[in-house]
Amino acid sequence: MASTAGPAAAAVEPRSLGQHLASRLVQIGCSRFFGVPGDYNLTLLDELEKEPGLKGAWCCNELNAGKQLWCVTGRHRISPNSYAADGYGRLKGVGCAVVTFTVGGLSIINAIAGAFAESLPVICITGGPNTNDFASNRLIHHTLGRKFDFMQELEAFKQVTCEQVVIHSLDDAHEEIDKAISAALLHSKPAYICVCCNLAGKRQRRRRRRQQRRMHHPSFDTSPIPYSLSTKQSNKRSLEAAVEAAAAFLESKQKPVALAGPQLRIGGASQQFMKCVEASGYPYANMAAAKSLVPESHRQYMGTYWGQISAPCVSEVVESADAYLVAGPVFSDYASVGYTLGLSESKMVRVDPYRVTIAGGKGGQVFGCVNMRDFLAALAARRLKPNATSMDIYRRLYAPPPEVAPSPAGSPLQTKVLFKHIQGLLQPSTMLLGETGDAIFNCQKLALPDGCRYDWSQQYGSIGWSVGATLGLAMAGRDAGRREVSTMLRYNLNPIIFLINNGGYTIEVEIHDGPYNVIKNWDYVGLVQAMQNGQGQLFATRVRTEAELADAVKVVRREAKDRLCFIECIIHRRATDDCSKELLEWGARVAAANSRPPKPS
Repeated sequence: MASTAGPAAAAVEPRSLGQHLASRLVQIGCSRFFGVPGDYNLTLLDELEKEPGLKGAWCCNELNAGKQLWCVTGRHRISPNSYAADGYGRLKGVGCAVVTFTVGGLSIINAIAGAFAESLPVICITGGPNTNDFASNRLIHHTLGRKFDFMQELEAFKQVTCEQVVIHSLDDAHEEIDKAISAALLHSKPAYICVCCNLAGKRQRRRRRRQQRRMHHPSFDTSPIPYSLSTKQSNKRSLEAAVEAAAAFLESKQKPVALAGPQLRIGGASQQFMKCVEASGYPYANMAAAKSLVPESHRQYMGTYWGQISAPCVSEVVESADAYLVAGPVFSDYASVGYTLGLSESKMVRVDPYRVTIAGGKGGQVFGCVNMRDFLAALAARRLKPNATSMDIYRRLYAPPPEVAPSPAGSPLQTKVLFKHIQGLLQPSTMLLGETGDAIFNCQKLALPDGCRYDWSQQYGSIGWSVGATLGLAMAGRDAGRREVSTMLRYNLNPIIFLINNGGYTIEVEIHDGPYNVIKNWDYVGLVQAMQNGQGQLFATRVRTEAELADAVKVVRREAKDRLCFIECIIHRRATDDCSKELLEWGARVAAANSRPPKPS
């Protein structure tokens, strides 16, 4: 990635550190930051706002800071939270959140940890103490109350970011900012930047004399050093050897298949994966967290492969294959249904973002310094010997899913009926988010039109992620929980939120039930209406039957472009009454994995 200086470079006045940081954010494609003001970051916020290409979105708390868009969500364990920068980064490639020192930083750290787990480059900027307070014996506010030591925020962020810098000098600020931003983009992980509060602006008043001291540096001036980033390059010999070894392995098999994993997003290699599929004739499936990264309308597409909770025709074809081309996989306990996937490494060509492993690495078949996109493009260009054997088997086994029958008049609303109506709403321009819970299992069964985007947080699995992420995605879409609904209203965003209210945590029930899985019900419709308070356009309703849902969907179709739509769907409490069979199976297997006895000492 390379770019020239942004619009701020044309300014006549020397630029401040805050303005320079803002221009860097714009240069990497970030035109929106999510922030919560605090006394340590107020000047910084003023300076960031001066950049013409950058706008702030003001959130209700720090955790929340971290096309048409729909969020299918459930009841929340924590404030349907932020993750706004997380959601923004999923669409724009990078996100940014700005908070104040320690109280803000330690509040947002859960969202930053989620971005780290999901491999999202989020730049977390905190306004820090005055430079004179460093290495002093002063006791300052927003800290843990320890003299000489108030860097607990920095120590905490070392665990959830790939780079951390504290700017307490203008002399190396340019270098430190670029180091943090470059690390985030190279590793697709969050980075932490702390800016001392007395360095962010252009001027600072002296104590003894009523004079102002200029707070700028030559590297911030009218022609700053352009930002540039060199991506990781493949080693040519390693790349060529990997392609030849993979081709020889795949062409020696009778029934190969292809499997798309979630790290295709990190590698930016979805198109190259599809070129391999089309050149080879292999049928392909996606892992659950890779849904929407590959087209579902393609003639070679089978569906989602998720072990024993896949459609039978998909799991049988994938697990009976004698070779799999697997691009960007993540084999966590959730992704592997409690480590029960029927895949063998000895049959696998595994393509990670910068490494290719063949047959589990036996015989030295591990190729480092190989970029995923380069490898898939070269493998497609080599023209693998076409093999449609597994595709023919899939066509023989395929059975269309049963249609969901209309509900009897007045009968309680069921989850499968809700998703039937959601399916009818999907369009190529839709962005869909699923919350951790039964929603993610039902979302897997939706047929996504080409161009429709789907996101969920499989690796981190923080219940409540979806509403904050909806805010970020909606902001990003415009530019290209509970409290964050108020921020959506403030900025006139128009997501459609389906709240599945079954009185508790159904996903936890299936792993391990107990009284703690039942939570106090709220009047969610009334709460959202109170948040509106005369600002923004809102349609909010509660439905208990299919007829009421159908009426609400009609309003959504008519008014979704102009307002936020919130539909609370009252669903059966008991999981056995109305719970997807996929969640039942998944919950049982994950529970079994969690309850394995300790190994003998």
